[in-house]
Amino acid sequence: MSDSVFCQIAQAPEDPILGVTVAYNKDPDSSKLNLGVGAYRTEEGKPLVLNVVRQAEQKLVNDPTRIKEYLPIVGLADFNKASAKLIFGADSPAIQEKRVATVQCLSGSGSLRVGGEFLARHYHQKTIYIPDPTWGNHPKIFTFAGLSVKTYRYYDPSTRGLHFKGLLEDLGNAASGSIVLLHACAHNPTGVDPTIDQWEEIRQLVRSKQLLPFFDSAYQGFASGSLEADAKPVRMFAADGGECFTAQSFAKNMGLYGERVGALSIVCKTSDVASRVESQLKLVIRPMYSSPPLHGACIVSTILNDSNLYNEWTIELKGMADRIISMRTQLLEALQAKGTPGDWSHIIKQIGMFTFTGLNAEQVGFMRKEYHVYMTSDGRISMAGLSTKTIPHLANAMHAAVTSMA
Repeated sequence: MSDSVFCQIAQAPEDPILGVTVAYNKDPDSSKLNLGVGAYRTEEGKPLVLNVVRQAEQKLVNDPTRIKEYLPIVGLADFNKASAKLIFGADSPAIQEKRVATVQCLSGSGSLRVGGEFLARHYHQKTIYIPDPTWGNHPKIFTFAGLSVKTYRYYDPSTRGLHFKGLLEDLGNAASGSIVLLHACAHNPTGVDPTIDQWEEIRQLVRSKQLLPFFDSAYQGFASGSLEADAKPVRMFAADGGECFTAQSFAKNMGLYGERVGALSIVCKTSDVASRVESQLKLVIRPMYSSPPLHGACIVSTILNDSNLYNEWTIELKGMADRIISMRTQLLEALQAKGTPGDWSHIIKQIGMFTFTGLNAEQVGFMRKEYHVYMTSDGRISMAGLSTKTIPHLANAMHAAVTSMA
């Protein structure tokens, strides 16, 4: 037989985040711990399906009028309206004035990609500034969408906090009209967020430089436990009359990871512009995946549009956020009890699913080899993957890595 026409293709490297789980799955050690995965786990280390999601699905199954027809290109109308209301607020002038174009997309990644391709086709500036560091998929998504990716300073390793001065300098030096990616809350991977006062400074700079803000909102309600508090930065921008993009994901805050439910909302200056923007978004989506999937959007719409289910969701959501906050406290206390060298207070100052530990790649490798603890090489750990039972093992591993590799 002749060689394959693809015989010259090289084996691609594993995704740096998903590759952690691949390595973890191959490890036979019973004490192994996977802190790479960006998905919530219970105290028992199991995936969680929210009770409110089960109820919504049952409601959908019991409805004999439901059909399986294609959704429109822009998705489920009730889902789109409820998603915009959730992020911008029920009393948002932009919504009331019909200045928001919302389309259902394939979770956060799909929303970012659709938004990126729309900008590459229709916006005069092709450069997007993303924080350094940021989620590993951001540069790839925007590059393949047709934008030029640059970075702005965000994280300060010396303080394990926000490099606010560097952020302002870099965005201040960006060309007028540049796009700027902002994490709405619970910055991934660092867990470091600006204060509300700092957000106001960022907003003023963005507007004075005529930069175009593009929010990635993957953790609304999941960071602080409050849907309102976590949406505050986005609402500050949406309320000032300027234009902005927001990509939403319901993977984390409803536990709908595999359903791929998300939305892209573009706040425009007028309703006429919003209508034209939506018409062009359809032309981006149609040749990409034609129309979005039905089931996940129906689950979200059912929960957001039923006051009883919505209230129950907020309670379950706060429960997840509170458990993660508790893991932060317990890990800090475990390290302090061991006398682990260094200041670890950043663990409780950071917020959301992830903690940027400050451990280097060598220490991460040591912990994997000696303690079977798996995380990304930049030292990011998923707090949602921890439990009261596994914290001592992690604290022992971190202590050993810090003391033996100082």
